[in-house]
Amino acid sequence: MKPRYKELLQRAIAAIIAAIEIHNKPKFEYRMEAFTILAINAWELLLKAKWLKDNNNKMSSLYVRIGSGKKKRIKKTRSGNPMTYEIMYLAKKLRERGELNEFVYRNIEAMVELRDNIIHFYQDNKLLEKRLFELGAANVRNFENATREWFDISLKDESFYLLPLAFPVPTEIKALTKAEIKFLSYIQAIDTNPNPENYPYAVTVDVSLRFTKSQTAEAVAVKITDDPEALPVRLTEEQIKERYPWDYKELTNRLRSRYIDFKVNQKYHSIRKSVENDQRYCYIRYLDPDNPNSSIKKFYNPNILQVFDKFYKKRKGANKN
Repeated sequence: MKPRYKELLQRAIAAIIAAIEIHNKPKFEYRMEAFTILAINAWELLLKAKWLKDNNNKMSSLYVRIGSGKKKRIKKTRSGNPMTYEIMYLAKKLRERGELNEFVYRNIEAMVELRDNIIHFYQDNKLLEKRLFELGAANVRNFENATREWFDISLKDESFYLLPLAFPVPTEIKALTKAEIKFLSYIQAIDTNPNPENYPYAVTVDVSLRFTKSQTAEAVAVKITDDPEALPVRLTEEQIKERYPWDYKELTNRLRSRYIDFKVNQKYHSIRKSVENDQRYCYIRYLDPDNPNSSIKKFYNPNILQVFDKFYKKRKGANKN
């Protein structure tokens, strides 16, 4: 028969995967609320599994007792079943024993506070949305690392990350309600003394987006598409410059140094123009973004070299970039 703590562990993993899947749905109106509730449920099950494992799998170790001395008795729920310790009691006890990291404790505490207040203040506010994503992303990462540390189970194959559905434009703090401001201040207060670089646990994670080649397991695949159903990702000016660093002059110079037979002629212009509407290779910046007839300037991604490689002969030792 499977130990009870393993059953709780499996249910905990199922709950956090459900939370992630709901959060990552392209269209889901109650996204953060549903994610928060399921994530807390997952953590309570995970902490209970850890508690049972540390207490020889005795279910009675989870039961709340009332009274004192020999008169202590198990507290019952409304249905008459034994009441078990709730999430913050277990988190506090495990922290006191050195079994639960301080950053993880603070993250769980913030998630529980969010659950308790979310119906009263959370709206479609972009500044708050970004902060909550940072909190939730840390919660998922902490869960993955705690599962590996406590139970020697890797969740790398479970697509264990939250997708940033949109990178919000910063909103002035005055646009927040009083309740939202209080919650953000609370998060800020518990997120002091940041964890060391590459530390496995965190209260929140810093959210940024960069398009880079990566072979790491943590890397999230991103694909440029004009599909209206795709998840939106908004890039800052800095990120656009990083992804499309070459203007027309720089692109031309790069091609001259790369190919033996390159010339600035109609062939070159035809090839370049054929891919300028493909965002993998070109970004068109309008002087007036709201006016499609305004002046434009084009910027190019180095991947455009792969297109020209099909038409020109590379110099020996040409830069592969």
